[in-house]
Amino acid sequence: MRDQMNEWLGSFNEPVSWGNEKTFSSTCDVEETENEIVVKMDVPGIDAKGISLTLSGDNLIVKGERHTEKDEKKKHFHRLERFRGIFERVLPLPLTVEKEKINAEYEKGVLEVHLPKVPEVKPKEIPIKVK
Repeated sequence: MRDQMNEWLGSFNEPVSWGNEKTFSSTCDVEETENEIVVKMDVPGIDAKGISLTLSGDNLIVKGERHTEKDEKKKHFHRLERFRGIFERVLPLPLTVEKEKINAEYEKGVLEVHLPKVPEVKPKEIPIKVK
């Protein structure tokens, strides 16, 4: 049973066919700090210009495409696990963010998006007066 579960769970990183295109899912971490939500997404082999970010309502939408190398079709592969094609991730955000202050950085195959919390979402400590 464990082997069947591992096989089934492992299939989530397999490419999915939509017509003639293959899609894949990129892994990510979503962290909440005191002042912001930070999303770190693995997108190796994708040029930063080929990635688009959109905020739609409370969802962060990340799209991109990993292209096939030009001479790859002429080669004979024994194993081909590095997926090519398009990807799209829709990440529901746990709270409201300041749209105007969102920024993103890309380095060494990792996309890092900083989404500052709106002030009313940040916890406010209320002092207790002693009488």
